[in-house]
Amino acid sequence: MFKEMKKAAGLITVLIMMMNLSSCKTETPDYSLKSIYQVNGRQGICVEGDRYWVSGSTTLTRYDSEWNITAENSDPFKGYELEVNHIGDIDVYNNELYLGVEYFMDGVGKNIQVAVYDGDTLELKRVFPFREDTGQKECAGIAVDPDSRTVYMVSWIDDESSNFIYMYDLDSGDYKGKLLMDEPPKWLQGIAYHDGFLYLTSDDGDADKDEADHMYKVVMSDDKTSGKVTLEKSFDDVKRQGEIEGLNFDEKRGEFLLLYNRGARIVLGMPKGFYEGYTEEIHEVYVYDMK
Repeated sequence: MFKEMKKAAGLITVLIMMMNLSSCKTETPDYSLKSIYQVNGRQGICVEGDRYWVSGSTTLTRYDSEWNITAENSDPFKGYELEVNHIGDIDVYNNELYLGVEYFMDGVGKNIQVAVYDGDTLELKRVFPFREDTGQKECAGIAVDPDSRTVYMVSWIDDESSNFIYMYDLDSGDYKGKLLMDEPPKWLQGIAYHDGFLYLTSDDGDADKDEADHMYKVVMSDDKTSGKVTLEKSFDDVKRQGEIEGLNFDEKRGEFLLLYNRGARIVLGMPKGFYEGYTEEIHEVYVYDMK
């Protein structure tokens, strides 16, 4: 009788473990391509309510719900104490834009800063103090997690520093630590927070060989010191393979937004000439239905 009770208890434990594991799994959305919009900017995309913001390397542009331009800032580097010349992927929270700003040249970044801009005026409001001792060498993208009040940053450079996601406190701006990814993707371009998970875009496809770039999902540990990385989507549905960039999730409309560039050859993270049939680089936002 005692053995039977122990066996039954063991079976119940296994069933509970299986139920807990299944509850942690989330289905991958269909990501059905809905529309494509050409924009002024090659770096980042974010959305809040009925407005979209796009970052170029040296520009900020705001769009309305119909993708009409409503504001532009072609000189966004006023007010910095350190020299900067590059904006990466961006995010928005409570009508404030969060930018990873740095001085970037031929694959090398320095003077990294978390900068906050006004969503209406597109002007600089404040800058977070950057921790030089974190090991971060570049900032390709930035994301805001309002649930845990965290700002996340990723690095594009292909070395040990890009194995981590760097975290700052959303309210105080203080450094919170870094999350180590298992099997981290290479050539990270953007990061976004959605429904408890982090999503990364990776320029890991060779455009010369017509290879697709990818998006990855990061399942964070409870203490945010590590993260399990899985493939979320291969972008084999773009008009022409080129350079993947920023991403964002439109919570209001249930849509996923991706910024993708085509036409230019990219060397060490910078456009160097054009592919046959192109005389300029084209920047487009791909809108996917997630419902």
